[in-house]
Amino acid sequence: MKVIGAGLAGCEAAYFLGMRGIDVELVEMKPRKFTPAHKSADFAELVCSNSLKSDDVFGNACGLLKEEMRRLGSVTMAAAEVARVPAGGALAVDRELFSAYVTGRIRACKHIRVVCAEADALPREGIVATGPLTEGGLYADIERTFGALHFYDASAPIVSADSIDKTNVFQGDRYGKGTGDYLNCPLTEEEYRRFVAELLSAERAELHSFEKREIFEGCMPIEVMASRGRDTLRFGTFKPVGLSDGQGRRPYAVLQLRKENAAGTSYGLVGCQTNLKFGEQKRVFSMIPALAHAEFLRYGVMHRNTYLQSPDVLNADFSVKGNPMLFFAGQITGVEGYVESAASGLLAGIHAYAVLSGKEPYVPEDTSMCGALSRYIAAPNPHFEPMNANYGILRAGFGTVRDKQEKRRLLAERALGEIERLKRYLQIE
Repeated sequence: MKVIGAGLAGCEAAYFLGMRGIDVELVEMKPRKFTPAHKSADFAELVCSNSLKSDDVFGNACGLLKEEMRRLGSVTMAAAEVARVPAGGALAVDRELFSAYVTGRIRACKHIRVVCAEADALPREGIVATGPLTEGGLYADIERTFGALHFYDASAPIVSADSIDKTNVFQGDRYGKGTGDYLNCPLTEEEYRRFVAELLSAERAELHSFEKREIFEGCMPIEVMASRGRDTLRFGTFKPVGLSDGQGRRPYAVLQLRKENAAGTSYGLVGCQTNLKFGEQKRVFSMIPALAHAEFLRYGVMHRNTYLQSPDVLNADFSVKGNPMLFFAGQITGVEGYVESAASGLLAGIHAYAVLSGKEPYVPEDTSMCGALSRYIAAPNPHFEPMNANYGILRAGFGTVRDKQEKRRLLAERALGEIERLKRYLQIE
């Protein structure tokens, strides 16, 4: 079975198949060639952030998706556990350890053969998991065969830990959850107003007109968010709700910093995806008192994402309509986020395994997060847009339960029961 692309989705698919005795040819162009967003020669490279979002199984949609994946044998979840760094209620990882672990597991599997090459055309059979930066001959073939849509998303800056002014931060997680892993940078009303004013007037990297129209809401640059109203950031990225400075006072606004590696030598600016020019990023973010003398290890960038009009192209098992042996996986299918991309690769591998084993693919019901995402990308939708894991795509249920936490607990139990049914059907441990 050919798998093209060794990102999160491709590695999940290849690993699931290889660990069950299916011979896999994993085609990856790194390190011979890199996309503009990738730097590491390892597989499953995390580009935009080191956070895999909430790890709360019974209170968060992405946390539930993670648990479903763990039960299905996800290599992403195994790697995240090994590379975990403190991040309160979120699952954040040391990027290098994470990618190295996945790469090691892939290379150690005797049924996976890694081929360093750039795919220039669609295979007749296999799994295409080339990610949102697909280009060259393969991109042209996909566009010619299926058509493609584009949107642009952005990553946030990273600063050196020892350059943060610790006298202007307080440590703690929102609502006291977790073990106090975030560094919180408070701003007074005056500091916040000046920051927003400079953010809005700062010079941005040039974009083509069609790029400006197609920025995905879930990855909105901070300067675009700020343009929607002077208090927009205070109700989003810079919200002070649930945070106290240790003396019982709630700041006017707060920027949170999150560890980027296990050693804690670098911190990412949470929610600060941006398309400002590099010099402008340093100038504007340095207006935050805690970052007045910050050393920027990486500036935020915007890059192209590509996704299919999947409802017209794909079935709910991620196979191409009219070709049950050609699958797509990852963000190119219209799922959005690290975990969601990995989940789609795992599911594509599962469905390919079912076909190769002589079974009909079993698409989980939309009572599970895996099933809901699968069905979302295949459901007729003239306004199709990339989707994160969220409770809104789950099948409704437990309408008589008023307590939100209790309802989410029941939804999680129902979802995990559906995942167990999938495992029994596939006869996998």
